[in-house]
Amino acid sequence: MAASDDPFDLFDRWFADARASEINDPEAMAFATADARGRPSVRMVLLRNAGPEGFGFFTNLDSRKGGELAENPWGALALHWKSLRRQVRAEGPVRQVADTEADAYFKSRSRASRIGSWASDQSRPLDSRETFERRYASLQEKFEGEDVPRPPRWSGFLLVPEKIEFWTDRPHRLHERRLFTRTVDGWDEGLLYP
Repeated sequence: MAASDDPFDLFDRWFADARASEINDPEAMAFATADARGRPSVRMVLLRNAGPEGFGFFTNLDSRKGGELAENPWGALALHWKSLRRQVRAEGPVRQVADTEADAYFKSRSRASRIGSWASDQSRPLDSRETFERRYASLQEKFEGEDVPRPPRWSGFLLVPEKIEFWTDRPHRLHERRLFTRTVDGWDEGLLYP
């Protein structure tokens, strides 16, 4: 397959364009999961790495998405770059990243974000904002002058795509849709009707 027909080469080019043109968060992606009964849920997460191995993000394992991925390790994502009139969609199995990868990314986050990861029981009911702020302040004191380690319940996931679609807006809704489907030997490329 020619380099121009590799979906991750194309993604890298589109992502570079998005970083140059999107005003806010070109790495923001909608990420969908489903529970064991197939009931879907979707939320925005930040894409933190992308390459032939897949699309990665990090989160609290006890969050709703973490729980759903434990029950049903499949996902779908969409990145929409309005300024470019483009979107990328992908779907496939999802796996947790190695602890070393989670540790490395956690250390790259701001100190405040690392403490926030300890303070938040993500997706759980919260009686008041003040409760969370008190918990955060208490953890700031606890970690004063120390490195903030990665909480055991915090890690990353990698969506390993079986399909990747590149959508380009065209006049009169005559959009262009390129679909890459993973095969044993690499990727097959085709088109979809708009």
